[in-house]
Amino acid sequence: MAEKGAEGSAKRVLTAAENNLFRRPQELDYWRKNAARLRRRNLLTGLTIGAFVVGMFSYTILSVKQEKIMEELDDEARIQVYRGPRTGANS
Repeated sequence: MAEKGAEGSAKRVLTAAENNLFRRPQELDYWRKNAARLRRRNLLTGLTIGAFVVGMFSYTILSVKQEKIMEELDDEARIQVYRGPRTGANS
């Protein structure tokens, strides 16, 4: 047991800077291996968000355009109501 304790105390505790130096190559290796997958996922996410934005913009423009058309139709209908029905006597 005394030997085990001596080995444990002889083991050096790494500082935070040394831990970072040890982890950095492992992290770089991970990113190198997974870069294509992450790029593909980012592209898919970007395209999805872009498609949503374009769809929402198109829907909004179409709705506003239909509102203007409905207002014009309402104005024309109002004019027709004021004029009254077209018959042979008043045309």
